[in-house]
Amino acid sequence: MAKKEVYKIKPLTEGKKNVIASLIEEYDIETAEDIQEALRDLLGGTIKGMMEAEMNDHLGYDSYERSENDNYRNGTKKKRIRSNYGEFELDVPQDRKSNFDPKIVKKRQKDISEIDHKIISMYAKGMTTRQISDQIEEIYGFECSEGFISDVTDKILQEVSDWQNRPLNRIYPIVFIDAVHFSVREDNRIKKLAAYVILGIDTDGIKDILSLQIGENESSKYWLGVLNELKNRGVEDIMIICADGLTGIKEAIQHAFPKAEYQRCIVHQIRNTLKYVSYKDKKAFAGDLKTIYLSPSEKQGFVNLEKVKNKWESKYPNAMKSWEQNWDVLTPIFKFSQDVRKVIYTTNAIESLNSTYKKLNRQRSIFPSDTALMKALYLSTLQATKRWTQPIRNWGKVYGEFSIMYPDRMPE
Repeated sequence: MAKKEVYKIKPLTEGKKNVIASLIEEYDIETAEDIQEALRDLLGGTIKGMMEAEMNDHLGYDSYERSENDNYRNGTKKKRIRSNYGEFELDVPQDRKSNFDPKIVKKRQKDISEIDHKIISMYAKGMTTRQISDQIEEIYGFECSEGFISDVTDKILQEVSDWQNRPLNRIYPIVFIDAVHFSVREDNRIKKLAAYVILGIDTDGIKDILSLQIGENESSKYWLGVLNELKNRGVEDIMIICADGLTGIKEAIQHAFPKAEYQRCIVHQIRNTLKYVSYKDKKAFAGDLKTIYLSPSEKQGFVNLEKVKNKWESKYPNAMKSWEQNWDVLTPIFKFSQDVRKVIYTTNAIESLNSTYKKLNRQRSIFPSDTALMKALYLSTLQATKRWTQPIRNWGKVYGEFSIMYPDRMPE
């Protein structure tokens, strides 16, 4: 985790000392709260003075001068402003023609605290609109309704849409698809929705989230639509798609990317198998499963599968059934070296992202809508992926083996 930068107080010059002394005397400062109050007053006075200067420039003469200009000052209008020091009332100078447009605080601007950015940052961390509202009132001293906060976060919906429709690369050697489940309120009932994250590794070995999808019912039709969307955004070829046993995904891959190989996620396969196993046997069982996916060849892997099945079948008759049933989609990794296999079957690339998403579940047990869920997922994705600037480990070896296994498909 990056260390938070601490503001360093600059040395006090003689001029600063004089200002501080005057400030203490003028405002009778005794506490930190007194300082905040003084700064709020000074901020309002400074803005008012700058607005008066802007009005002078706008009209072409100072307030104490005479002029033949047919536009002139026309009193002030009160405006409530939010700032980092709380709310205050500002007297905004007006002109007769009403064409004065101040720059320091614009006509329709009511907030100079960058509160929008703060709200979005808190929303990205999984805070509810109620929690954000309470936090802002506690820290900044002014009220923000839950409706206002929702309106602020709604501003990113166009950004989400643009991101979901951005052009993608032509080739992604490896694509991972995984799911995290959330509770969402709809029509006064709570339903479980899956958030599917599609992560691609490009030809430079850089990770990128290609898409976020929120779905309720998996099917080959659903997954064909998702994969066709990737094609419509520019993806022409994928070598390996690694996913759990999502309903209909295998058939959809065959139609959308017929050259792609579907690799059933080994990590999920292991987890699903160990669900059948008692705690006391899990360590030994997991060790036996390693002999399958770490085998030097597919043939030896199947031999070891039979050994594991025969060893544990009497105690856990259902544990190894899915290995036999899905052997054809568990075996593409056997053509690669152990180092390259690890890139494909370990889900480190996506697990770290999922841990970020799971924090949302801990912060918010129920999302008010699927739109609210998408906003939170998108913002969390931006936070989690901003450091994805380097190729994944051993990418040179991966690229070399992929170039041999998939000739004429990997760019030179």
